[in-house]
Amino acid sequence: MISRITGVLVRVLDDEVRLQVGPLEYAVQVPEFVRRAVQSRVGQEITLHTSHFFDGNPMQGRMLPRLVGFPSEAELDFFDLFCTVDKVGTKKALKAMVRPVKEIADAIQRQDAKWLTTLPGVGGATAEQMIATLRRKVTRFALMAGPPTGEPAASADKSGAAGVDGNVIEDAYQALLSVGHGPAEARGRLDKVLSTGKAFQSVEEVLLEIYKGE
Repeated sequence: MISRITGVLVRVLDDEVRLQVGPLEYAVQVPEFVRRAVQSRVGQEITLHTSHFFDGNPMQGRMLPRLVGFPSEAELDFFDLFCTVDKVGTKKALKAMVRPVKEIADAIQRQDAKWLTTLPGVGGATAEQMIATLRRKVTRFALMAGPPTGEPAASADKSGAAGVDGNVIEDAYQALLSVGHGPAEARGRLDKVLSTGKAFQSVEEVLLEIYKGE
């Protein structure tokens, strides 16, 4: 399976980009927010983190393998998570993701179903299902720093924060909520601590850093 592809961007279409890799040209499906980010980079080399899915009707015996790509591995991780929501799936997720991952994750975390229904193909019932399925799984994506346009974050790992496991971030966020901090304040405190670039191995280390000096 192709997990990452680097090539010269030769075409940007409505729902896919074409990358020239040696003598081969690859079609990679991308959501709208990625298309906007890379459309000015035709002729330049870009890297996309990729996953495969099959498109077509198995009853008709025609299933085509497709590549889907994102500038960062964390964004691809969120897409895979997004696809686990009941009745969403790959094609609907691609269509819905017109806004950056950070914004969608933040809306899910604050349980803003109204905002989520502004995404293409997302009705009220689907928005509520997204919140129920993903609310406790998206903290690391809501906290991820926005990379430069069309480029993956240079120092971020899969958690979206250097040196910190995604589960530690999620548990620290839930701990802050449990002691009375609101969602916005909890995210703000985590943002401040994670921006230091320090490595944290446990929730206790994160909380000690947050409350140090108070």
